[in-house]
Amino acid sequence: MSVESANESVTEPVSADRFAREGLAVLHRLTESARADVSDAATLIADCVRADGVVQAFGTGHSQAMVLELAGRAGGFVPTNRIQMADLVLFGGDHPGGLDDPLLEREPGIAVRLYELAAPRPQDLFVVVSNSGVNNVIVEMALHAKERGHRLLALTSLAHTHSVPATHPSGKKLADLADVVLDNAAPRGDALLELPGGGAVCALSTLTGVMLVQMTVAEAAAQLLASGDRPPVYVSANVPGGFEGNLELEKRYAGRIRRTAS
Repeated sequence: MSVESANESVTEPVSADRFAREGLAVLHRLTESARADVSDAATLIADCVRADGVVQAFGTGHSQAMVLELAGRAGGFVPTNRIQMADLVLFGGDHPGGLDDPLLEREPGIAVRLYELAAPRPQDLFVVVSNSGVNNVIVEMALHAKERGHRLLALTSLAHTHSVPATHPSGKKLADLADVVLDNAAPRGDALLELPGGGAVCALSTLTGVMLVQMTVAEAAAQLLASGDRPPVYVSANVPGGFEGNLELEKRYAGRIRRTAS
């Protein structure tokens, strides 16, 4: 083996600098490649807001980070609602111990119950987030929302979802059901940096998912402004008057959006 070939076969060591460089490179490519999909996703949100709808956001596990990025945060839209597994306890009366079951996400009927607890209106948009796009509760929620006539925006990793089999009895994956798909560009398994001897470290989907969510929010706000509509957005509750102003905006969606302590 030549010296050049030997050097090429050596993998760069894992480091903070390497993750920052490679992660930023993915972000840079994503901001260019996702523009059309972001515009389409923003149109779904802007249409929902104009129709007096609520953006119903759902994800499990670490995908909840993107749900929190979209629903109920400073600089985001007021008509947004976070659907979470804890709703079964908070609003459905289930025993808290049920949330300790690591297989709860695979149980049939859970998504239908969560949907019913949220009590969405026909004009509400569903945003479903899952890196793999194959978990039972994720696909069940997407299917149920579509069957009820809602538009569906998916945030997922196409690289991951295309490399694994469907597990839902329908044979469908999240990306198969969505009106618009935002691909977070995360690799199969999510982790970006390969380790010597196998495995990988440093998940990417949160970094890229947040970028896609905020690009979409910005574009949706631009579309609303272009049509003469004032985007209903939150101000930080930690600035003077912010909390009171937010409460006033929320009155329009009373009973339709939930703002729990966690």
